[in-house]
Amino acid sequence: MLADSLRQWLDAHADSLDQGPAHAHEVLPRLAQHGLFGLGVPVAEGGQGGSLGDALEAIAGVAGHSLTAGFVFWAQRAFVEYLLQSPNAALRQRWLPGLLQGTQAGATGLSNAMKYLGGIEALQVEATPVGTVGADSADGLALRGRVPWATNLVPPGRFVVAVAVSRSDGARPFVAALPGDAVGLQRSADLDLIALRGSHTAALSIEGLQIGPADVIHADANHFLPRVRPAFMGLQLGLCIGLARASLAAASARAGAGRDVLGGPLQQQRHALELATATLHAGLSDGRFLDRPQALFRLRLELNDIVQQSLQLELHASGGRAYHRDQPLGFARRWREAAFIPIVTPSVTQLQGALAGAALATTSS
Repeated sequence: MLADSLRQWLDAHADSLDQGPAHAHEVLPRLAQHGLFGLGVPVAEGGQGGSLGDALEAIAGVAGHSLTAGFVFWAQRAFVEYLLQSPNAALRQRWLPGLLQGTQAGATGLSNAMKYLGGIEALQVEATPVGTVGADSADGLALRGRVPWATNLVPPGRFVVAVAVSRSDGARPFVAALPGDAVGLQRSADLDLIALRGSHTAALSIEGLQIGPADVIHADANHFLPRVRPAFMGLQLGLCIGLARASLAAASARAGAGRDVLGGPLQQQRHALELATATLHAGLSDGRFLDRPQALFRLRLELNDIVQQSLQLELHASGGRAYHRDQPLGFARRWREAAFIPIVTPSVTQLQGALAGAALATTSS
């Protein structure tokens, strides 16, 4: 699916993107140049058409060469999906063209919101009325709070971030799009990560930022978040799929003399990955994850395990060469990238807790 020129650029810059920001500013325009952000976006909205599965496969393709670039791709495409599912047509017209063209960065600052949806933590951004306020509007609201982690926050302020917001007056929480150059929004320095350092990942502090109805993605977060969760998580799983495919391909290429014993496990993991990927595509297509989010949670846990097992097989197949920094194998980078998979929101631990809670509730009833 990916053009040769893009694959070559990603391969040449994967280590640089993983370890620093030197080439981070090139990711969005290069992905946009190949029309990747428009996959699964209706032609009438300026996209290439197709399905969400097309976007998933493109994210997986990019992630197989650079998880950093794949992570940025996911953030951008997830924000696009929020706009596509928003009833606010004017907001969509405001931001979508730049997002598809790669001149505007979209940050999916909904990690806290997804934890809120699962009952794990409260919303960390709150709105206070400062004017005449309707029960279902965001007219005349001032925001304060913090987003501790968001990706694709391209400086200086060339981003728009989605945030779920509670209300001090007890009205329903909502989801808003906050421009990066808005007064009252402060971006931190890039977080000091051990990998994915070219992903423009930082924290946001919000104090006195004023918004109105024009900035609202959806007026009811409790309705909107479950609707976008399949896309949020489903597209995110492209990172797992791409990394596992790359690792298994590398392991297969290196499992030569003396390592024939790895043939069986490699085939087993390839089969498991193909089956999980097919299940994900089917679920995104037929909408089953809307009513059965636990099925998506279990799929996420399964793909995490496949990624970890694939990296172990690549290590065994590579042998001592994998431990040499001067070997151009890409293993050390993939090892660091794989460490990110269990902790990206919703994390493995959070999903295990959610599934355990659901099982307990079923038993109790």
